[in-house]
Amino acid sequence: MRGPPLVPLNSTSPSAREFVPIVKASIAVAIWGVSFVSTKVSLTEVAPSTIVWIRFGMGVLVLLAVLIYKKQFKRIPIKDVSYFAFLGFLGITFHQWLQTHALQTISPTTTSWIVTTTPVFMALLGWVLLREYLGWQRILGIGIATFGVIMVVSHGAWDIIWSFQFGTLGDFLILLSALNWAFFSVASRRVLQRYEPALMMFYVMLFGWLFSCLEFFFAGNGFDIDRLTSTGWNHILFLGIFCSGVAYIFWYDSLKVLKASQVGALLYFEPITTLIFASWYLGEIITLASLVGGGFILIGVWLVNKRYITKETSS
Repeated sequence: MRGPPLVPLNSTSPSAREFVPIVKASIAVAIWGVSFVSTKVSLTEVAPSTIVWIRFGMGVLVLLAVLIYKKQFKRIPIKDVSYFAFLGFLGITFHQWLQTHALQTISPTTTSWIVTTTPVFMALLGWVLLREYLGWQRILGIGIATFGVIMVVSHGAWDIIWSFQFGTLGDFLILLSALNWAFFSVASRRVLQRYEPALMMFYVMLFGWLFSCLEFFFAGNGFDIDRLTSTGWNHILFLGIFCSGVAYIFWYDSLKVLKASQVGALLYFEPITTLIFASWYLGEIITLASLVGGGFILIGVWLVNKRYITKETSS
């Protein structure tokens, strides 16, 4: 997530240099937004463990092929294997277990809105673990984002909100996945200081896929791959090749040229992509509560991140 621009400064104007990376990052965000819909469709045919096993098996192959093509592949030293295994379990195996099981009971749009709160959990982890200062603005942002999540999971039913009976198991699993990804992001900083992001993600995905083999082969799902129809295969191929392969490549290519705040700001559009595609493909109804709650989430997350965005823009 760092690195100097790959294009000489005197070759083109800044806007021209940034155009292709912005397009690549936007495509990656759109792909990830659609991923919740594809996972939801795939779950109607096979078990969560089957989806994760096939998806990340393909993702590993795509990332490996690109790293070899770009001559960026290298082995990691033995001393780092255990840490990469830990990241793989946290960021792939456990994270995808939470999301795929949650999507069995909740909608892709609700999932995407809740996942957007990850920066809020990162701020809270920084406060708890690293004693980072929050300040009134970030505390306000956390409060606003929390209210937005409550609006989304309760579907705006005020009687449910006041009785504190809102939220299903799926809602809480997705919230836990947002917290888990925040922890994964903080834990990843240690290896990101010594490895290129794409190489790091390859090994994280490889170990995550190896751990997912345990659930796939021993969970007793009866190897249900033969239940996949052409529609199911199309969605899983999309998840594996594009969501776990192409999108990561585009994202990290963009981070080599653009500032993290420029690329990160595009993630605000991910739930919008999910909402539009879920409405079109699944016929999911766009409710006022979802839009209002999602708006509060985006405002809250922006307030939490504003200090970092302002600092990086002014540097």
